[in-house]
Amino acid sequence: MSSSAGMIVGAVLALVLFLFTFWPEKNAAVQRQKTRLDFLEELKEQTYANLRDLNFEYQAGKYPQEDYAVQRAILEKEAATVLAEMDVLSGRPPA
Repeated sequence: MSSSAGMIVGAVLALVLFLFTFWPEKNAAVQRQKTRLDFLEELKEQTYANLRDLNFEYQAGKYPQEDYAVQRAILEKEAATVLAEMDVLSGRPPA
């Protein structure tokens, strides 16, 4: 096989793989819709990640004590609100 034929085969294979990977589902019913609980779970994980980042940056000396305390209180309140709503939606009594 010549090098130009190999390049053509490679390009076609790359195109087929690209289309296979990124082609949208034809049946929209197959794609699961996010529920409010799914959204809240993502929000909870993001809030926890923000708290971890805040703690790390505070320990690295990037935040003064006052700013850290304010930001931490905001994030903790947000996390508590999200957890309470998740409890209500899942039928558990709030903690």
